[in-house]
Amino acid sequence: MSDNNNNQDGEAFSKNDIHEGEIEKHIDRITHEFRDGFEFLKKYPKSVTVFGSSQAKSGDGSYKTAEELTGRIVRETGYAVLTGGGPGIMEAANKGAYEADGMSLGLNISLPHEHITNVYVRHSLKFSYFFSRKTMLMFAAEAYVFFPGGYGTFDELFGVLVLIQTGKIPRVPVILIGSKFWNPLKSFLEETMDHSYHTIEHNDLNLFEITDSLDRAIEIVKKAPISEWWRNIS
Repeated sequence: MSDNNNNQDGEAFSKNDIHEGEIEKHIDRITHEFRDGFEFLKKYPKSVTVFGSSQAKSGDGSYKTAEELTGRIVRETGYAVLTGGGPGIMEAANKGAYEADGMSLGLNISLPHEHITNVYVRHSLKFSYFFSRKTMLMFAAEAYVFFPGGYGTFDELFGVLVLIQTGKIPRVPVILIGSKFWNPLKSFLEETMDHSYHTIEHNDLNLFEITDSLDRAIEIVKKAPISEWWRNIS
């Protein structure tokens, strides 16, 4: 995942654009992306957002688990499943929802090397800027599910946790699937950040739950309060 935010023409958005009078063009595009994003999300008031590595292959355990989980989410709750719309875990999550005849949604991103929406997305929206796309992915869901991933997945995970920690969004379940992958992170947060350096509060460790059980994940989703953020968008 690139650090550059790219517009529809594939040009990087940089400080030079501000100095060269290009800022209005970007502001207009950013405004449209936020407006279109909120209107898109408004159509699907009950959803679960799934994050994870774009590198996962169809034979991988995480891929199969994501596919199975989202299929169950659709069948047992009727919720829409939202991903970044790309390959890997995103594809697996969309596939599970699609094959369960559910709402399989993707918020894709334009990249210098074309990022194609996976074939299991029923409805999609493409973004030019990472920050507007990430806002939409993290804006509202009944639960957030994270599978093993790379820098982008960790960026999204800590983005969600900060929003919950600071009260910017309601206390929404954050489910980390795969204890072998996530337990070392929890150990770092607990032993280094909490105990050794005191950079987080101990209660911050309760903002997420690690599990290998799909039954437990489904139980958490089912018990999550229904968000009503969308009712206030005119």
